[in-house]
Amino acid sequence: MERLLHWTRAHLVAIRAIVVLTVLTGGIYPLLVMGVGQALFHHQANGSLVQKDGKTVGSALIGQLFTGKDGKPLARYFQTRPSEAGEGYDMLSTAASNLGPEDIVDTLPVPGHAGRKSLLTQVCARSRAAGELEGVSGARPYCTDEGVGAVLKVFPHRVVSVNQPCPATPFIPKYRGMAVECARPGEDYAAGRTVPVDGGATAEVPPDAVTASGSGLDPDISVEYARLQAPRIARERRTPVERVLALIAAHTTGPALGFLGEPAVHVLDLNLALDQAR
Repeated sequence: MERLLHWTRAHLVAIRAIVVLTVLTGGIYPLLVMGVGQALFHHQANGSLVQKDGKTVGSALIGQLFTGKDGKPLARYFQTRPSEAGEGYDMLSTAASNLGPEDIVDTLPVPGHAGRKSLLTQVCARSRAAGELEGVSGARPYCTDEGVGAVLKVFPHRVVSVNQPCPATPFIPKYRGMAVECARPGEDYAAGRTVPVDGGATAEVPPDAVTASGSGLDPDISVEYARLQAPRIARERRTPVERVLALIAAHTTGPALGFLGEPAVHVLDLNLALDQAR
C-alpha cells in the first residue's frame, strides 16, 4: 500500500510539473514575447511588410523576383541575385544548393534522366545571361563562350570536354597535343583526371549576380551589381544614368555595426523609388 501511495505521489508531481511548464513555456512566455514585440517592434514583428498605395508589395526581409509572366527579367527594374529557394525566393523552401567549388562536372542528360548541371556550369550560364541583359561581357574564368564549365577529363590517350555533349565543338581543339573530344552522354569519364581550364577571361559580372545566398531569400545586392544595371535602367526609363546612380547611393546601407559585411542595396526599396521618381 505504501509503495502504491509513493508511486501515486510521484506521478502527481510529474503531472503538475508538466502542466505548470506547459502553461509557462507554451502560453505565458509566448504571449509575453508577442506582446512586447507588438508594443515595441510592431513593424518588425509583423514581417517588416512594405506598402505601396495601401497594398502590401513585399517584405523588407525577403527578396523577390522582378520577372514577367514568361519568367524573363523585367528590363525596367533592378534584378535580384539568383535564388535556390523553390522556384525563387520561396519562403517555404528556403535553402542553398549545397554545391561547393569542387562541383564542376555536369551529369549529362540521357533518356529517362534529365541530368544535372554543376555549380560551375550554373555560374557560367548565369554570367552569360547577365552579360547579355546588361550589354557587357558575360565571360568569366573557367567558363566556355556557350556558358558551361570549361572542364576537361584527361586520359592517357584521349581528352574529353566533359561538359559539352556531342555534337558540340569543344572549347579548345587540343590539349597537350591531343585532340579534344565532345562528351558522349551516358559514357563514364570518372577515371579521367579532371582539369578545369581558366581561359584567361576577366569577369565583368559581379559574384552576387551569379551565386545564390545561403537562405535563397537575400533582399540585397552589392553596390557593384546595382551599378552594373544602372545603364539598362536609365535606357529603359529614358532618364539620365546619373539620376539612377543617385537613387542607388540613396538606398545603399553600410556594413552592419560599421564593420560587418559589405555595403548593400535593397532591391525592392530601390525599385519602388524608381517608380515614384517617374
